[in-house]
Amino acid sequence: MLAKVFSGATIGLEGILIEVEVDVAEKGLPILTIVGLPSKAVDEAKERVRTAIVNAGFKMPDSRTTVNMAPADIPKEGSAFDLPIAIGILAASGMIEKNILSESLFLGELSLEGNLRPVPGAISIAIMAKNKKIKNLFIPQDNGMEVGLVEDINIYPALGLTDIALHLNGEKYLKAQPTTTVCKENFDEAKFEFDFREIKGQQQAKRALEIAAAGGHNLHLKGPPGAGKTMLSKAFISILPPLEKEEILEVLKIYSIVGLLNKQKNFISRPFRAPHHTCSRIGLIGGGNKPLPGEISLAHRGVLFLDEFSEFPRSVLEALRQPLEDGEVTISRAAGSLTFPSRFILLAASNPCPCGFLGHPKKKCHCLPGSILKYKKRISGPVLDRIDLHIDVPPVEEEKLLSQINSESSSTIRKRVIAARQKQKNRFINEPIKTNGEMHPQEIKKFCRLTKKSVDLLKQAISRLSLSARSYFKLIKISQTIADLNNDEKITASYIAEAIQYRANED
Repeated sequence: MLAKVFSGATIGLEGILIEVEVDVAEKGLPILTIVGLPSKAVDEAKERVRTAIVNAGFKMPDSRTTVNMAPADIPKEGSAFDLPIAIGILAASGMIEKNILSESLFLGELSLEGNLRPVPGAISIAIMAKNKKIKNLFIPQDNGMEVGLVEDINIYPALGLTDIALHLNGEKYLKAQPTTTVCKENFDEAKFEFDFREIKGQQQAKRALEIAAAGGHNLHLKGPPGAGKTMLSKAFISILPPLEKEEILEVLKIYSIVGLLNKQKNFISRPFRAPHHTCSRIGLIGGGNKPLPGEISLAHRGVLFLDEFSEFPRSVLEALRQPLEDGEVTISRAAGSLTFPSRFILLAASNPCPCGFLGHPKKKCHCLPGSILKYKKRISGPVLDRIDLHIDVPPVEEEKLLSQINSESSSTIRKRVIAARQKQKNRFINEPIKTNGEMHPQEIKKFCRLTKKSVDLLKQAISRLSLSARSYFKLIKISQTIADLNNDEKITASYIAEAIQYRANED
């Protein structure tokens, strides 16, 4: 007897439909065979499924059973096919009804007891199932929270194989998972490690961080040890606006694929990734035998914080060039290529020299000129040119450090950032971009309105500072963000002048 069950697999971040065909022969030795290019993990499902079916109170067929997973030319990896294989065997044996199998998709790993364990990539497969007009999705209970964000599909989280079998037979129905709502009203209650009110002084750095948050610009903080670069960077996440529904789905797909998602995750907070400076190029960009997203993709729609920026290997930093421009990274291997999104805000912090005290008002730098030059050359000009804002962070003055007056809070700054982001959302409503930092020359020409004085100042800046074409466009993008923060429709000369202050000034 033949039964067909739908399941899913992932290639990169996208889900694909897999048909699990099960045939239980009338005669033959009681052997379970799986074909269709299964991996070792899928091949081992034979023992898990056999034991789970028996321990769940059902009988394993005593004749030859063949399982085919189509399309047969796509490699099947992971343990998520345990549940569809078990359902297919029970349906082909006549132990469960086939009524709704054609409009249902099954996903989950089985324990030997017949319980369901969570699997990676569930949300990608759920989105694929919705697009394929599949009505019902049966998944492990621990995957329910992430998949609950997908609308217009009946989601049934289950504890084990028995629960699903009873539901299919109409004996005891599972409760459908309600759609998970994104409640932005609770965003202010999110606990951040640092708040801007706790940081003394550093008003210029805070202003630069506000501009970076409002326009999605990359930022480089440079200063001596103890000036507050790391604390400012960690507080930066607290002034970013909450994720939109579309952005949440993008982020969850990435975290689900790599198995970093859990049901306690705060869906609306933006990712903040801070890899150590010993991180490899593959760890940062992504890759491996089975290519997986790296840190730049895990920081998608959030922040990638590179502390001790100059200590990262130069080859690792050079790999950031294309993702910083394109907002995505393509990993090519002999078997094919995969593209992962990587639209993040780069936040880098470094010292001015090996000892860290070059330019310090009170402490003397003991580095030789040659070692300072070598230290600065660790970060190439093309990488620095791709960073929009550059700011020096001096040591905090004694009076400000001991002051009992609190600075402006993160929630106050965040309100201005959200207002500026809303202006950009309205501006780019018919464009594929979301922030000023993502603008290309054609969008700059279309949306940025400069006054005559601002154009004259830009001409002087190009001549005196020998700005590259990229730096020229970045000045306009930064100026547009400053205008948005001031709720101004035009870019005036004062906004251009402020933007010029944030460009790199390397000797």
